[in-house]
Amino acid sequence: RMKDYPVRIDLLCRFRTPAQIKTTVKDLANGSVDIVIGTHRVLSKDVSFKDLGLLVIDEEQRFGVSHKEKIKKLRENVDVLTLTATPIPRTLHMSLIGIRDMSVLEEAPQDRLPIQTFVMEYNEELVREAISRELARGGQVFYVYNRVSTIADMAAFLRTLLPDARIAYAHGQMKESELERIMYDFVSHEVDVLVSTTIIETGLDIPNVNTMIIHDADKMGLAQLYQLRGRIGRSSRTAYAFLMYKRDKVLREVAEKRLLTIREFTELGSGFRIAMQDLEIRGAGNLLGERQSGHMNAVGYELYCKLLNEAVRRKKGEEVIEEEPVTVDLDIDAFIPDTYIAGEEVKIDVYKRISCISSAEEKDDMADELTDRFGKIPSCVQNLLEVAYLRVVAKTVFITDINQKPSGIELRVKSDAAFNPMAIAPFVARYKGRLKLITGAHPCFVLRQDFGRSQVLEECRKLCEDMKALL
Repeated sequence: RMKDYPVRIDLLCRFRTPAQIKTTVKDLANGSVDIVIGTHRVLSKDVSFKDLGLLVIDEEQRFGVSHKEKIKKLRENVDVLTLTATPIPRTLHMSLIGIRDMSVLEEAPQDRLPIQTFVMEYNEELVREAISRELARGGQVFYVYNRVSTIADMAAFLRTLLPDARIAYAHGQMKESELERIMYDFVSHEVDVLVSTTIIETGLDIPNVNTMIIHDADKMGLAQLYQLRGRIGRSSRTAYAFLMYKRDKVLREVAEKRLLTIREFTELGSGFRIAMQDLEIRGAGNLLGERQSGHMNAVGYELYCKLLNEAVRRKKGEEVIEEEPVTVDLDIDAFIPDTYIAGEEVKIDVYKRISCISSAEEKDDMADELTDRFGKIPSCVQNLLEVAYLRVVAKTVFITDINQKPSGIELRVKSDAAFNPMAIAPFVARYKGRLKLITGAHPCFVLRQDFGRSQVLEECRKLCEDMKALL
């Protein structure tokens, strides 16, 4: 409640009595309440609003399709603000292609540190040591065990492993009063280790808890793992997350991708990048149906995105111009060798990302990432990065093909290129006989190759950048 602004606020959730809920519903219908804060109960059929102007949805990933259909009906005349650290694939995809506007918060809270994340087989000794270290520095521990039927047994096992630790367990099937008492004891630091199901996933802010152990982490979703990990590291202390799976278990491909992603993206504010990986792993789902994830197998995911993006732009009244890729055929080595990246799937992913480079900054970022992940970049991979950037520069000056021929390097230009005719002759003269223009149905510039093979890409890029003077 804002101190200097008279605003009427009410709550709508299952913890209120039936009489209180009835009163709140009535007040909403006649406009006696300015702001209502509620759970999914706000979207029930018996709830109506006199003049709803803004709907704020927190933790959007917790809402199912039926809830979103209700929101769709509301939003015809209502502004909707959706908040989430890990958007589901369909929501993120809709934002990326322009159906929804998106804003990303990239600045972390003051004094926060990245959470140290480890993925490993279950190890009793490591569990004992991790908990003991946290307790030794006066902290507390979350142990995530998502099986209600045996959670009491797990708590008992931890008590034998750590006899001096105060251990309790909590899950959603407990009585509300008992669950409230346990959580109060934990917040008050009367409990050292809380063995819990995923009910702690959202809404908890306990700065003293800075170690988390997740049992059977391979069975959880990527967004869920990120949300769980976000329960720790909420102070200036270094936090530790241990994602464990059964010893000697062969992980499914999707589960392995999830765990590798959550281990890789540990920096603050990495939720957006994790959501992007989740989109790639699970697919974008169906914008018109109920599926919130899944790939568009009929036309292929990338083609589907392209078609959908064009349709959205046309709907907005924007002109859609079919872009032709720039063909580069030069006598250089530009590929990723097996000695640098061994896995075919990872290699294909890197090829795709390099092909999507659209600026010098993105090229440098990609080079930094490759160096961090795989080591020093070989010359053939560096050439691949330079070719991708050359295509970007060439496209800005209406070049469609770059080919290396015995007569020199030929740069074919679009016949309708918007060049200044008066600038062409002085531009060619600047190269002192090394460059000539061939006119006709397929005009092109031919650059005499009086330089070594290692300089081909640099000379081509420099020529393309110089051609901006013709625009």
